[in-house]
Amino acid sequence: MLYPLIKIAVRLALKIFCRSINIGNPENADTPGPLLIVANHPNSFLDAIIIGSIFGQPVHFLARGDAFKKPLHNRMLRMLNMIPVYRLSEGRENLFLNEAAFERSKEILSQNGIVLIFIEGICVHKHEMQPFKKGAARIVIDNRLRKGFRVMPVGIAYDSFERFGKKININLGNAMPVTSLFPPDEGNLRTRYFNSVMYNEIAERIQIPPSGSKEENRKNFLLVLPGIVGHLLHFPLYTMLRKTIHRKTIGTVFFDSVLFGALLILYPFYLLLLWLLLGQLHVPVFIIVIILLFHPLTAWCAVQTR
Repeated sequence: MLYPLIKIAVRLALKIFCRSINIGNPENADTPGPLLIVANHPNSFLDAIIIGSIFGQPVHFLARGDAFKKPLHNRMLRMLNMIPVYRLSEGRENLFLNEAAFERSKEILSQNGIVLIFIEGICVHKHEMQPFKKGAARIVIDNRLRKGFRVMPVGIAYDSFERFGKKININLGNAMPVTSLFPPDEGNLRTRYFNSVMYNEIAERIQIPPSGSKEENRKNFLLVLPGIVGHLLHFPLYTMLRKTIHRKTIGTVFFDSVLFGALLILYPFYLLLLWLLLGQLHVPVFIIVIILLFHPLTAWCAVQTR
């Protein structure tokens, strides 16, 4: 129940948080399960949030296990379709828990669901791919005989990993039948062969967005004035959050993800407080509604003219 509501909020929030999200082969977002999405991983949880938001069918994510340590976080993340998976760096004693992640993935695929895995197994703020891990191949091996099961390579790239109002390119590959991922000379799927196929498929889909062109800047000229207003209206909230989160996440890859998550949660409360304040000042309701609608509109203008 929580996932579809959050998905609507995320889609709306991304329109403000990002200057543009360009989707290559958008029709592939309607590909039904059983489907394994295999993607690169340059920008922490934001990668999963963005990819999941563009698919019509719910997407289940394999996410780093240390985020599930606290009971409340564990419940919330699982309600958002996240599945914990552990790396050796998070403790050898936790590795046995990965069997549950693979079993859960198998269960989802058996119900014609969609699973997303980041094949590098680590997030680095680079578009150069890191060495692939074995998790994606393991899921494919476990489900290779499942009727209709396919694998979709996806490449995601950003023009910045920390700037608000970023441009993002997502290229969705065609769903590949498992038979095309087998070595031509053997009957069993090999991890090395699978990873080499995925490397080529994903690499050609990582296309870094270009910086703003003169034509684009001219197109946004009429948005400059409302953009300045939007910047002033949101300055207190955004500045406070940005400084706090930057301090808390310095030296990590989580700044973008945490900032997006904080704004997604706090912005409605920010508007609610504004509603209450204006109500106390006896401002007519229809004026309050106009003011509240004006806020996200000017925020969008501010992002477009950065």
